[in-house]
Amino acid sequence: MTSLVRHITFDCADAYALAGFWAQVLGGSLAEDDHPGDPEALVTAEGVALLFITVPEAKSAKNRVHLDLQPQDRTRDEEVDRLLALGATLLADHRRPDGTGWATLGDPEGNELCVERSARERAATS
Repeated sequence: MTSLVRHITFDCADAYALAGFWAQVLGGSLAEDDHPGDPEALVTAEGVALLFITVPEAKSAKNRVHLDLQPQDRTRDEEVDRLLALGATLLADHRRPDGTGWATLGDPEGNELCVERSARERAATS
C-alpha cells in the first residue's frame, strides 16, 4: 500500500494571516472553523490542501521545498503582478526576453514560490 499527500504544511508566525494570503493566491478557501489567532489554518483549493501551523521560531533559511505556480487564466507576468499586489515580494527574476523563464517570489512570511508561464504561453513558444 502507498501513501497520499494529505496536506503540504507550512510553519509560520501567523497561521490565519498566511493562510488567507494563500487562499487568495489559489482561489481556495479557509476551513470554516479557522479564525484569526488560531494556531492552525487549512486552505483547500483545486487539487491541493495547505496547512499552516504557528510556530515560535522565525524562518531562518531558504526553503528546501517550494511551490511552483502555473497561472490558469492569465499570463505569468499578470500573475506575478497580482501576487505582488496581494503582499508577495519579488526575490529573483528569471524571466527572459524571449518570454521563457520564471519569477521567484516570497509570500508575506518569506516562503519562496515560483511563478511559471501559463499553459497557453508554453504552447505559443513550442
